[in-house]
Amino acid sequence: MNKNKIKICNAKPEVKFDFAVGGQAVIEGVMMRSANFLTIAVRKPNGELLIRDEAYISLAKKLKAHRIPIIRGVIGLFESLYVGTKALNFSAKVAADDDLKGHLEGFLKKQKVKINSFQEFLKNTGMTILVIFSYVFSITVGLFLFKYIPLVIAELSKKYFPIIADNYILFNTVDGLTKIAIFLLYIVLISLMPDIRRVFEYHGAEHKSIMTYEHHLDLNPKNAKFQTRFHPRCGTSFIFFVLFLSIFIYTLIPSQSDFWTKFMERILLLPFIAGVSYEVLKLSAKYQDNFLIKLFIKPGLAFQHITTKEPNEEELEVGLAALKRALDLEKGREGNKIK
Repeated sequence: MNKNKIKICNAKPEVKFDFAVGGQAVIEGVMMRSANFLTIAVRKPNGELLIRDEAYISLAKKLKAHRIPIIRGVIGLFESLYVGTKALNFSAKVAADDDLKGHLEGFLKKQKVKINSFQEFLKNTGMTILVIFSYVFSITVGLFLFKYIPLVIAELSKKYFPIIADNYILFNTVDGLTKIAIFLLYIVLISLMPDIRRVFEYHGAEHKSIMTYEHHLDLNPKNAKFQTRFHPRCGTSFIFFVLFLSIFIYTLIPSQSDFWTKFMERILLLPFIAGVSYEVLKLSAKYQDNFLIKLFIKPGLAFQHITTKEPNEEELEVGLAALKRALDLEKGREGNKIK
């Protein structure tokens, strides 16, 4: 194991703050979000652990909408996409930084261009263009896979099964089950890629780190190793709720005969469905010990068998480092109340 110095402040594990901690796996690292801070820990190619932190207050709190059901979920969804993309962008630059110079140095010398300026261009202008393109591309692909194709299959099923044509609930069930099948196939296929599997391992490290914190245990790899990698507040469970609840919410809307009208309705209802799913996720995490809630969240947790993998000790160290840094910053805030 690499013994390079880790730049973190050790937070006392027995300290419990009055907030929940969330996170996300990034490239060779983990991002953690506490009540007032965002931290990212990334393992560099040379084995060194790099940690970045910044003060961060959620947009819902800034807009004083964090107490408004559904609205706070919609705001949180778009905010999570923005923050997550920034974290991935940062981790990608850290992971590529050491290799970039070696791969391009010879070419740049011939062109008499300073490597530092070229790297600066890649980090700023190039990455900005890449992020914008990835947003547009991801949204387009997402709408095609999870809105257009399921609706086409549901429409085709009406021609072969008259009972579906006469029953709007069955029509929306076909639409919803198709989305779930596409999502399942998608995550199974990408999980076969070595790089994605590494991200899923860090996803497991993120969950295990948070579970260690929530169980009031000492924040070290030994304790984290024995925690479950399945968490009820995971984004994977959120996606499942969105797919599942859409079946019922679409049924509340009067059926339209035109395909494109149905398609546009599904796009326009997406923020509302996301907001409802956020509230369901929040409640399921709060009452996760209830028998009926356990049954309801089981499919979402089952999806995490694919989207999380067992992390090794070094990956756990990264997740715990990001978490410790967030807790240390929270502890240092003036007037912060500790339970």
